[in-house]
Amino acid sequence: MIALTRGRYRARIAETDQDLRAAQRLRYLAFAASREGVDPEGLDTDDFDGLCTHVMVEEIRSGRLVCCFRILPLEGGAEISRSYSAQYYELSALEAFEGRMVEMGRFCIHPEVQDPDVLRVAWGALTRYVDDEGVDLLFGCASFKGTDAGQYLDAFAMLKERHLAPSRWLPRVKAPNVFRFAQRLRRKPDDRLAMLRMPPLLRTYLLMGGWVSDHAVVDDHMNTLHVFTGVEIGAIPPARKRLLRAVAG
Repeated sequence: MIALTRGRYRARIAETDQDLRAAQRLRYLAFAASREGVDPEGLDTDDFDGLCTHVMVEEIRSGRLVCCFRILPLEGGAEISRSYSAQYYELSALEAFEGRMVEMGRFCIHPEVQDPDVLRVAWGALTRYVDDEGVDLLFGCASFKGTDAGQYLDAFAMLKERHLAPSRWLPRVKAPNVFRFAQRLRRKPDDRLAMLRMPPLLRTYLLMGGWVSDHAVVDDHMNTLHVFTGVEIGAIPPARKRLLRAVAG
């Protein structure tokens, strides 16, 4: 169950076409509004929308949508090719993963909203779902805004030094345009700059013991650089699990 109310916010599953369009409008605002040649209706859509469950975080008093994401449950690694991420990463290594999986995608927070409680409520709702459904691996594409890797070199250096995927699960290159940061970077990361430039969603993944691919995909369509990111639920540090479950209630 995903429904969750905490403080000023509530998380719920999108139930109607109107709900889905509201999520697609927020995604457009977050990912596409600054680009030319995008959807004239102001909606970010793709073929995966019809396959996924969409989660909305709303401000209770106003009803304003402040955050959304979508989830795609998979019974195990044999279904990994069905995922959105499989379009961009060669994921055959994960076909051997036996536990249940959930792909989280299109995560975004309204650009005008800075309240950290929004992220907490979103993760609390997802934690409740992961616990209820017995999920063993959470994964997705964690995005850096823009396609200029130069502004994120310390963040990528930190990913190389501390957070690369175990070799048994490591995604391989599939996309035509990638930044192979694990091969190219020889610098020691400046921790302060690295965390300053690390996207909030990816920062949360890493705090849970998450790992990433050794390369970033340059996604011109979404105007992002993204890394494949996985979190093995059983490996999340106990203190972090307690914090997440405290929010999930």
